[in-house]
Amino acid sequence: MRTTKIEWTERTWNPVTGCTKFSDGCGNCYAETMSRRLCAMGMKKYSNSFKSTMHDKCLTEPLSWKKPSTIFVCSMSDLFHKDVLFEFVDKVMDIIKQTPQHNYQILTKRVERMAGYFNDKVIPENVWIGVTVESSKYKDRIDCIRNLNAKVKFLSCEPLIDDLGVLDLNGINWVIVGGESGNKARPMKEEWLVSIKDQTDKANIPFFFKQWGTWGQDGVKRSKVKNGKLLNGAIYQKMPKL
Repeated sequence: MRTTKIEWTERTWNPVTGCTKFSDGCGNCYAETMSRRLCAMGMKKYSNSFKSTMHDKCLTEPLSWKKPSTIFVCSMSDLFHKDVLFEFVDKVMDIIKQTPQHNYQILTKRVERMAGYFNDKVIPENVWIGVTVESSKYKDRIDCIRNLNAKVKFLSCEPLIDDLGVLDLNGINWVIVGGESGNKARPMKEEWLVSIKDQTDKANIPFFFKQWGTWGQDGVKRSKVKNGKLLNGAIYQKMPKL
């Protein structure tokens, strides 16, 4: 059962909410905007607005989800934010181990802290590990996951705000690309997107193009719905083969 509009997952699980800006892709953070809106609406979980907050009461949610699902962990935060205690991450991993019917997607920009956590731990078999690579400045993040013993290692190039150039995709199993949304969105150029797709095709890696965002393939600014997700008339939304 799909419960989220994020097309590359089926559910979201947010035992942590809130974050702080960490790199260029964070400039127009959708999670910050949404968190502040939910706080203003009086939603108790977001009473701290966008301050990083651990929620023990939310830890057991996946235990009641019986249908096997793909679950994005911390869509409203980063599990490896500096204020999230490793003891709390341990609790998250315990729930993941108790629910082997699900696959959990963990995406981070804080690769050093993630690497430190997994340095002396086994990554559960149902965990997918991803890093955000929004511009060429952060390609070194790929090196931090390529040798991890995870079933799926993936890149999220969203929002893509720069030409990534040549990518070393050794050890990578999936690549997601998307343009930025919102009034302050930065444009994504077609040639940047095509370059990534060509490289994934050559490496036989599943490629998932989520959307153009606020700027269309023609370089015109309009609603993300109108811009859609077609690349030269086709939809490319492949998932990893397990």
